[in-house]
Amino acid sequence: MQPIQQDPLRWLRSVCSYYRFEAGGVYQAAAPNPNWPLQAHSPAELTKALTSRGHLLPLPKEPAALANVIEVSISGFIAAAAAREKDSVVVRRGSERGYPDLEISGNLFGGAVYAVDVKVARRAQGKRGTVLPRTQSRITLYTGNTYFKWPKLHWPGTFRPFDDYTGHLDVVVLYTFDEMLHERVTDLEILVHEPWRIASKKRSSKTREYIGAVNSIEGLREGRGEFDNAAEFYRYWRAFPFETSASVSNILQRLVQQQTSELDRLRSVVDN
Repeated sequence: MQPIQQDPLRWLRSVCSYYRFEAGGVYQAAAPNPNWPLQAHSPAELTKALTSRGHLLPLPKEPAALANVIEVSISGFIAAAAAREKDSVVVRRGSERGYPDLEISGNLFGGAVYAVDVKVARRAQGKRGTVLPRTQSRITLYTGNTYFKWPKLHWPGTFRPFDDYTGHLDVVVLYTFDEMLHERVTDLEILVHEPWRIASKKRSSKTREYIGAVNSIEGLREGRGEFDNAAEFYRYWRAFPFETSASVSNILQRLVQQQTSELDRLRSVVDN
């Protein structure tokens, strides 16, 4: 493998520093005031015209739905930035419920392959709208009882086994919710860290097997989680007593059997 020519963490931070969330709303083709032609001489003028004509509806208020819009937007931005690098950076887009959201590789990184996941978190707000110094809920870093727990197996919904990546990176998008805005989003801030640096020792859900990040804004900003190093993080969470459902157990058994069969086949080829 060629030596890494650029740190992917630095590259992502540089790319994301230029990102602006510009999803002004949900476009509706049919409108109650369809006066044509429509003329606009700037993005702001176009947004105003579309809104006044009823073509532009507000984005959803529900956090998960809004987070999906932001994830699609910034993932597309990163992919477009990679395309401008031509063959130096290669990006693969993951599935909506798979891992990771993006896979980056290419000559710029010396041929190494990195998993990049996008995390979106709303800043918590008090009763009067005061912004609090924490996220509304914990960011989910990984699903703890599948690909993270068994890193040498190629799980459904992933490009490759967890351990096949040279590294794992998270693009964390923080925002403040503003109901009065069509885009619902203000004070957007993007952080890029290795997941272990922002990890907590708590799950992000009481009902799901998710590994949670710290919820302190400063902790996320500074990459100051609850672990001193990556080894401590992996040791703690891989030993965590996650529950394994029947469906996950069935998938695990099938993957182990497939891997064992493949190893036996390779040994047979070598022996012969």
